[in-house]
Amino acid sequence: MLSRFSIPGFGSRRRFDDLSEQEILALAISAEEEDGQIYRAYAAKLAAQYPNSAAVFEGMATTENEHRRRLIDLYRHRFGDFIIPIRREHVAGYIARSPVWLVENLGLDRVREEAADMERQAGEFYVAAAARATDAETRKLLGDLAAAEAGHEREANALTAEHLTEEGRAGEDAAAHRQFVLTWVQPGLAGLMDGSVSTLAPIFATAFATQNPWTTFLVGLSASIGAGISMGFTEAAHDDGKVSGRGSPWKRGIASGVMTTVGGLGHALPYLIPNFWTATAIAFAVVFIELWAIVWIQNRYMETPFLRAAFQIVLGGGLVLAAGILIGGA
Repeated sequence: MLSRFSIPGFGSRRRFDDLSEQEILALAISAEEEDGQIYRAYAAKLAAQYPNSAAVFEGMATTENEHRRRLIDLYRHRFGDFIIPIRREHVAGYIARSPVWLVENLGLDRVREEAADMERQAGEFYVAAAARATDAETRKLLGDLAAAEAGHEREANALTAEHLTEEGRAGEDAAAHRQFVLTWVQPGLAGLMDGSVSTLAPIFATAFATQNPWTTFLVGLSASIGAGISMGFTEAAHDDGKVSGRGSPWKRGIASGVMTTVGGLGHALPYLIPNFWTATAIAFAVVFIELWAIVWIQNRYMETPFLRAAFQIVLGGGLVLAAGILIGGA
């Protein structure tokens, strides 16, 4: 039996259709074990901020562990104590799971979707495998596994109803939204404001002083990239997020640095156009769009009253723009 089984690195991956009943059962055991570990990892990640969702995943992990135990009992009864070391990655075309270290950085809704997709994929795979099986016992085994996966989904719904009430979910969703704002929107908005407004004066001062589009573009490019690097490192270095709860410093640094650069490049890129006045007219239009985009983000995510945000951003940006034009034309 083992002579027909090849481990990756020593031979090609096995096709599912070529697996014996013993190998299929061993594969099911390892799959249940892995899924249970993933659910426990989700529960550990969510426990501090989202205890209700963590309880759901703990319950799902317990269910997976119980199914694994039943599969092991069946395997030992039919094939003995040695379980063939076969995993998903040893079988061509078998459903794959995203590494926990990739998924654990996702938001609450994305983690829930990933778990639901795990159950759906497993159920569909076992149903398809049962349909392809010709041996009666193998067909029964795969059918039982498909039914078990469908049961997982029903149990997950029951656990969700038990632990995740409408009020609890609303509270967790609000906390997830707040975390998104603190980690991505707030530093990104600060970067966009800095990049859009602070680069207005040097870019337009250079433009009206030289009336040379290429020189203006180079000044705008250097100012935008320099400001982006500075803002990104400053955001990442000044707060590790552990006390403030603002999230990962590298995420905030990326959001701030990228948006700062984008804000500056928006009105620098038009100066790639050789005609000075055409480039300047387009740059003015871009500045208008940038400032109103900042106003919209402040109103949408920071809950700043629209008129107040418009007054602050448009007036401030207009003053900086006017200063750059006056200085450049002096």
